[in-house]
Amino acid sequence: MTRSLLELFRPSSIALVGATDKSGWSLSTFQNLRDHQFAGKVYLVNPRTEVVHGETAHRSLTDIGEPVDLAFVMVPTTAVLSVLREGAGLGIRNYVVLTAGFGETGPAGKRLEDEIVAFAVEHGLTVLGPNGNGYINAAGRTTPYGLPIPAPLQSGPVGVVLQSGALASSVLSFAQARNVGLSLLTSMGNEAMVSVTDVMSYLVDDPDTKVIALFLESVRHPAEFARVCLRAARAGKPVVALKIGTSALASHTAQAHTGALVGDDRVIDAAFRRFGVVRVHSLEDLIITAGLLASVGRVDGRRLGVVTPSGGASEIIADRAEQEGLELPAFAPSTVERLAAIVPDFATVQNPLDVTGYVVVDRTLLGRALEVVAQDPGIDAVLLLNDLPRVAPADPSVTLQIAGATAERIRRSRVPVVVVSNVLADITEFGRYVQAQTGFPHVAGGIEHGMTAIGNVVRWSEAVRQVRDVAPAAEPAPAGPGEVWAEHRSARLLAGHGIPVVPAELAADEAEAVAAAERFGYPVVLKAAAEGLGHKSDIGGVRLGLTGPDEVRAAHREVVAALRAHGHADAATLVQPQRRGGVELLVGVVRDPAWGLTMAIGLGGVWVEVLRDTALRLLPVTPEDVRAALAELRGYGLLTGARGAEPADLGRLSEVIARIGEVAVELGPRLSALEVNPLLVAGSRVEALDALVTWA
Repeated sequence: MTRSLLELFRPSSIALVGATDKSGWSLSTFQNLRDHQFAGKVYLVNPRTEVVHGETAHRSLTDIGEPVDLAFVMVPTTAVLSVLREGAGLGIRNYVVLTAGFGETGPAGKRLEDEIVAFAVEHGLTVLGPNGNGYINAAGRTTPYGLPIPAPLQSGPVGVVLQSGALASSVLSFAQARNVGLSLLTSMGNEAMVSVTDVMSYLVDDPDTKVIALFLESVRHPAEFARVCLRAARAGKPVVALKIGTSALASHTAQAHTGALVGDDRVIDAAFRRFGVVRVHSLEDLIITAGLLASVGRVDGRRLGVVTPSGGASEIIADRAEQEGLELPAFAPSTVERLAAIVPDFATVQNPLDVTGYVVVDRTLLGRALEVVAQDPGIDAVLLLNDLPRVAPADPSVTLQIAGATAERIRRSRVPVVVVSNVLADITEFGRYVQAQTGFPHVAGGIEHGMTAIGNVVRWSEAVRQVRDVAPAAEPAPAGPGEVWAEHRSARLLAGHGIPVVPAELAADEAEAVAAAERFGYPVVLKAAAEGLGHKSDIGGVRLGLTGPDEVRAAHREVVAALRAHGHADAATLVQPQRRGGVELLVGVVRDPAWGLTMAIGLGGVWVEVLRDTALRLLPVTPEDVRAALAELRGYGLLTGARGAEPADLGRLSEVIARIGEVAVELGPRLSALEVNPLLVAGSRVEALDALVTWA
């Protein structure tokens, strides 16, 4: 597909089929091609009018009589297929279909769309759309796009792919306002043939693109999406995505707590993290983060040095840095000494650094302070608060000189320097001029969005180092369709795969229950045991803290009676030693229909549904992945020894949880859910106290 998209996005000639003065779409597309210097020929096709947009029109594609690389189709819905038939006979291989009225309208429209795709596949055609605005190849000055493109069209390193035609122009306008140049912007329409992942794959190979920015309503091809994102990560090209919409997890299983805790949107978060995708939550952050990544690339650490001309801004940045998980370490003594010799006596040398309003007197002050901070050995990157000039002074030479000197310091810096403006405002024509003349770097828009972008850059830099391919699943364990393995069977399965499990014995009668309790020593726990039984507590099937034979006998009778009352003829009980102390966790795995096995880690036992404090990861995971997930929990302090409690052995705990993930993968594609709840950790002792396995 990449080769065919190269032809689609870089045509030497374009025919506008259905061109008419009555259509704003037609006029805009023609005007865009003319105003933005498309170098090839443009043909207008209209069978009823000899002149369109002031140019001679052709009655048909055949009437052109010359080769055409791309047909931009604007004819009525029912006429689109006939255009493709005529074009295919003439050797035209590439089509953008602006026309709406297809799959987005219902079954009848979907049938027409399917006919177009079938014909295109049969004849080796490439079709973008239908129901899409087209694309803007700014790098190649090719703009078959149905809405006005304001000048100047800034070409640059960010490729944008949108599942929204209406928002495409807004994204374009905002990118131009912030001087973020685009390589390619594509409005996907219905994705009947060419998909988001196809265009992403093209951009991974495109030398003009450094960063891929996505607006997604849905991820229609998850496996393809994962492969392309992994390829982008290996190529060092960040993928930034604004994914909208939330829904309940389609694979929710009533047999496991985990299904209720894992929502589709949280799985998207986990999937994006797994494949190195930066997720943002606004159009502004989509463009600002993409622009900064294109300018700065990787930042290898969270330690940020800050240089500003404002005390108030320094305080805002300090607050936002904490929210983004960034560190503002104290400057090294040598840095403090050098800065004290530069800044005014009334300034305080600290990180963040306010060089004060003295920059109005000494316009070199900010740049000289930046140079010193960038050399601090404890800093991974520098934030420089610096607005581009908005209005040209009578003599711009001093402005250009100062900006040029700062730009040179930034180029020479041993660590990345991120320039952020005070507020989010358009970059003016003079600001663009200063950047063009001096090589001044990209300026992230406003402290709020700029700090978000820096956090995103740091998170991407960490994630891309950990991106791994997904291992294939092993053969499944034998199980009947839809079968639920109760605790005793699930525990045996886990123990056989190297998971530490609390000792337990099945008891068919009171005597066996008492004998098991005597062997374990009191107190003990007695639980309901029957094939297909999910949550034992729902039927009163758990008895805790039993301290003698009489209590065990009574508990056995009551639990067996409850089982039989709920239709379990194979009623038995499970006896275990009572465990005390420690922290109870839930470790659950469910199979998401789009992304596959997804693990939830959180506080377990009775708290799981009350606190809903979980971290999600797509499988497989490493112990390092698990350690990071545990640190995300609000209840993490319980594991680190809060209020004098014994701290958990996080290394051992992470290894056990990672092994549970491995077991889930090894059980193969028929596994629907696997849950350990609770997984008890007390110091270095880690033990599964209950387990449940559900098969698809």
